[in-house]
Amino acid sequence: MKPGWILLLALMSTTAFAATAPAPAPKPAAGGLDQLVEQIREGSREMSKTNADREARFLRDKSQQAALLAEAEGARSAADARAKSAKGRFDGAQAGIAALKQQLEGRVGDSAQIFSAVSEAAGSFRAQAADSLVTPQFPDRLAQLDALAQARELPGVDQLEQLWLLYAQEIAEGGKVARFKAEVFDDAGAPQQAEVTRIGLFTAFAEGRYLALQPDTGKLAALARQPGHTGLIDDFGKGEDELAPMLVDPSRGALLRRSAERPSLSERIEQGGAVGYVIICIGVIGAVLAIYQLIYLLRVDALVRSQLRQIDRPRNDNPLGRVLASIGAGDQADALLLQDPEVLETRLSEAILRETPRLERYQSLLKMIVAAGPLLGLLGTVIGMILTFQVITELGAGDPKVMAGGISQAMIATVLGLIIAIPLLFANSFLGSRSRALTQVLDEQAAGLLARHLEAHRGITRE
Repeated sequence: MKPGWILLLALMSTTAFAATAPAPAPKPAAGGLDQLVEQIREGSREMSKTNADREARFLRDKSQQAALLAEAEGARSAADARAKSAKGRFDGAQAGIAALKQQLEGRVGDSAQIFSAVSEAAGSFRAQAADSLVTPQFPDRLAQLDALAQARELPGVDQLEQLWLLYAQEIAEGGKVARFKAEVFDDAGAPQQAEVTRIGLFTAFAEGRYLALQPDTGKLAALARQPGHTGLIDDFGKGEDELAPMLVDPSRGALLRRSAERPSLSERIEQGGAVGYVIICIGVIGAVLAIYQLIYLLRVDALVRSQLRQIDRPRNDNPLGRVLASIGAGDQADALLLQDPEVLETRLSEAILRETPRLERYQSLLKMIVAAGPLLGLLGTVIGMILTFQVITELGAGDPKVMAGGISQAMIATVLGLIIAIPLLFANSFLGSRSRALTQVLDEQAAGLLARHLEAHRGITRE
């Protein structure tokens, strides 16, 4: 290899070492290869010194790390010892806890079952007491039952006695009639103090109005609509030793609410609509006419019977008397027979025909009302069904209440039509039978009168 290449490689290695070593202090420039060789030697000495310093520093750090490692191993050994000691104490505590639990279970025995039974009984009785009419009289018992049902500790003897007394109180009050002051909610929902009368566990009323329990509150509220037997409340308690009728509601107000929601007679009539009012008007007219004619026929029947007992002295206050008086009496009747017997018969027939219309009046009109009542009811039924189908078309058939109006009108109209038709049918039949009976009496007496006069006339002619 040529000397020039060797020098170049030496220069490059010197430059590489110089990159990692501190830069040497500048020296006076000198020319030639001697200066370059000197610089290389100086750089090599500096590099050796730096490496020596590094080795010494590494040895010092190694000693420190060994000391730190020994210290860490000692700390770990101490921590392991403490952990073993703590684990031993924990295991001992766990064993002690298990022993204490076993001891507690042995001492408690059946107390846990008693606690569960008391909590369950108190919760069940609380739901019953919330719907009891006794609770408004003793409102604090709901809080007592809540405390027993939600307790987290074993019940004491006093608490067990308290639960037993609440049961006994419910049983005892169920057979009493009690009066007490309580908070009652009116129709507007405003509370007010009132004197409440409670009959057992079934009925309560105050100020002439029946009361019902509000759900799950133990509070009393007056029924928005009272049943139709509220007059029984006014008679209650007037006599100390007397029994008084009273509505009894075993559901504590639910049945009274249902009873109060039933429509009254006026509301039922309202449900019939315009057709219902027309049917009622026609029925009232027919009933008035039937009653008037019935009274007239009964009066005429009494007068005719009285006239039959005095047949020889006709009076003008009854149809029979007027028929008998139509041919005169004595010589006047004989004169008619002498002229022509048919004249006397015609005179009697005319008198009977004159009396018949008054005996049979209103019967044709009543027959028409009897026939028209069911037809009007059918008309109301058709109108009600039309309204029902219209509601179904608009709102659907999911809720029966929306269809109740049309169905009520349909049924009420039918019922009203039958109500006026059936009684008037019997009344018209009775009136017809009475008028026919009276007409038959008139015919019989007229025929008998004519026969008597004819026999008397023949006897006179024979003599």
